[in-house]
Amino acid sequence: MNRLSLILTLAMAAILPVVAPAQQSKPGDPAALDAVLKKMDAVAANFSTAQADFEWVTYQKVIDEVVDVERGVIYYRKSNKQIEMMAEVKRAGTSESSMKSEPKFVLLSGGKIRLYQPKMDQITEFDLGKNQTEFESYIVLGFGASGEDLQKNFEVKYAGPETINGVNTAKLQLVPKSAKVKNTYSQILLWIDLERGVSVQQQLFQPQGDYRLAKYSQIKLHEKVSDDVFKLKTTGKTQTVTPHG
Repeated sequence: MNRLSLILTLAMAAILPVVAPAQQSKPGDPAALDAVLKKMDAVAANFSTAQADFEWVTYQKVIDEVVDVERGVIYYRKSNKQIEMMAEVKRAGTSESSMKSEPKFVLLSGGKIRLYQPKMDQITEFDLGKNQTEFESYIVLGFGASGEDLQKNFEVKYAGPETINGVNTAKLQLVPKSAKVKNTYSQILLWIDLERGVSVQQQLFQPQGDYRLAKYSQIKLHEKVSDDVFKLKTTGKTQTVTPHG
């Protein structure tokens, strides 16, 4: 996995506070897509916080199997146009019987992504540098990003209505315009809850056919999130490493 892929994989998770088009809309309907993008413009001006439970499923095409399941809680906060994200991740293996309780924490703040592994007592730090704006535009896909920003980075299509776990949703297909990012994720699918206007599922496809399927539940928007949530609980002996290349 190259550095770009690793950073995007750690950071990509979307909660999409938009109002989707009517369920009877058909795939490719430009009016349905326009309704989503315009609502995103309106929502972007008021977004403050979000939190949700998640399940991330990793699939590898070469063996046609799910190779990992991760569960946890994720938080977002937007202040002065800056986005912060914290994810507490627990790897669950591929079944309940193989559950592993050791957590890891992924923090996006101040233009850096920090992965903290308490058992190792180590932080792996990635400085986004000149790529900060580009990476953050993907991280804020729908929780604070405007429809205009979405169209700057993706070719966006309305893929029609679909029911996910009993929830009526609208499906969006995103194809990255950046060739560099497209080499990591060839397309992204988002499913938007028509009733609540939030994303309940997303699927990120790599060119070789591998994908990560993300499912979100217990979503809360615009509620107070403690400052402590966005701090890593390190020790006096925590080491920080910075990969290069």
